[in-house]
Formats: sequence, C-alpha cells, structure tokens
Amino acid sequence: MSKGGALDAISLRFFLPPPGLSPYVTTLYHLEVSGCGQEPVEDWLHPEWANLRIIPDRNVEAALGGGPLERMPRALLTGPTSVTTRFRAANGRSWGIGLMPLGWVRLTSAPASDYADRHADVDTDPALSRLRALCDCIPEQGRDLVAERDALLRHLAGIFAEPAAHEAKILRCEQALVDPHMHSVAELAGALGMGMRTMERFCGRVFGFSPQLLLRRQRFIRSLAKFMLDPSLKWIDTLDTHYHDQAHFVRDFKRFMTMSPSEYARLPHPILAAAAPARMAVAGEAMQVLHSPAAQVKANGPKA
Repeated sequence: MSKGGALDAISLRFFLPPPGLSPYVTTLYHLEVSGCGQEPVEDWLHPEWANLRIIPDRNVEAALGGGPLERMPRALLTGPTSVTTRFRAANGRSWGIGLMPLGWVRLTSAPASDYADRHADVDTDPALSRLRALCDCIPEQGRDLVAERDALLRHLAGIFAEPAAHEAKILRCEQALVDPHMHSVAELAGALGMGMRTMERFCGRVFGFSPQLLLRRQRFIRSLAKFMLDPSLKWIDTLDTHYHDQAHFVRDFKRFMTMSPSEYARLPHPILAAAAPARMAVAGEAMQVLHSPAAQVKANGPKA
C-alpha cells in the first residue's frame, strides 16, 4: 500500500493486487476528498487502459476530451482512453480498479474498441453485468479500507477465474507495448508474428485502438510520467527518445491532452501530482499504461 496527497483535502491510497490477479489488475486505489469546502478539486487525467470506479457518494463529475462535465454514476467503467479526462471531485470517496488488457478480455466478450474513449454505467450496461456484485462490495457509509479492499479482491478472483482466448498473444503484445525500444508498427507486427491487417483487428478488439495510436500513446505517456514525477524538469528534458524534436512532442501533447504542454504545466494538479509518485512507490510505474505484466508479477512475488 502507498499513500499520496498533494493537499490536506486529498487522501489517495494505492494497493497492489496479489500475484494471482496481477496479470489482470494494475492497482486498486482509494481516493477521499474532505474539507475542500464549496470548491471541488479539479484535475486532468492522462490516457489509460480501462478503469472501474465505484463512487458511493456520487461526488465526481467528468468529461472525456473537451466534452461537458457530467455527474458520474455510482459504478462506472471507463474503457481505454486516448484523450484526457477532465474531472472534478467534491467531498466524498471512491474506489478505482485499473484493468490490464488481459483483464478486459476475461471481464467481458465486448471488444475494447466499443468502449474506447467513453464511460459506461455498470448498473445499466448488459455487457458489464458481472461487475455489479463487485461494486456492491463498497457500502455507502463504509470506512474500513482493508475490509473493502479484501472484499473487492475476493470478487475479482472469481471474475477473472475463467481463461479467455489468445491470452499468450495478448501478454506478448502488452510486453511489446511497454518496451521503450519498440518504435514502429512493423516492429510490433514482427514481435507478435502477425500480418498488418490481423494485428489491426487484434489491437482494436483487445486494446481499443490501432497499433499506431497505441505506440504513439506509449511514447507520450513515458514523457509525461517524467514530468509528473519531477515537475521542475523542462519539457525538453522529458522527451522520449522516439520524438524527433519538441514540436513533435507538442503535437502529441495537444492530441492526447487537448492543450499545450505549457498550458498543462500552469494548471494545478492536486490529484495527479500525488498519484504519480504514490503509484511509482507501490507499483514501480508512475502511470497505468506503463505497467509491464512481467514486472507486475515480479513486484508482487515477495509479498505472497
């Protein structure tokens, strides 16, 4: 477990899953906002894999990309994203569960592309019915984090018990995507032993996006993670080695975050500034899409 908080009003805790769940879940995390008065805290979340969020206090508003803020439901699944999520959190609490792509395919038969860059209400979406009992683990008035965490883990173990098709191939693709030396779609296809069209279909169904966009997102997140861990850095010092120059990075930044790097740096980041080092401390990576399946198992092993 690791705790982070940039403001006294924010309590953020990360928990690693046990080894048996680490191929499917990156972390469990609990966010509580208290004492922020009439003004909610606001931040901009970077692109991620899918996340389940349980919000018993209904205290969160969010919008993908440049859309209008909307009140989020009690139980929310956000598919894999390629744009920022702007969100506001008033006093209240929520649980989150980060899902690896392999976790997605064990969770539902629905293509990840059907949920890419959108929110889904778990209580009304028929493809997410298996998650409803899991979300019921979190009572409206509960405060025993360890008991709630353990209840979530027990239910997750049941949900992920049944294997899905092509799991070895999915794990190879996950590992290739987090490899900082993986530069091109052709290299990715070679690593997976797939033709281009087959890989396009495979990546859309399992990962939500085209191979080209996935690789582009990875290099961007590697750069952003360096900044979030050390905001004193200049952007030029954070650039991934696959960027040709700073202008190349700025184009990606605007694509993924809908604003320029300088605009982002000027904004307050009360939650994400706490999340990056706290996640790094407990899981070894500052951001969810940088989690390696092999590293997840290695990190969990000694704790078993």
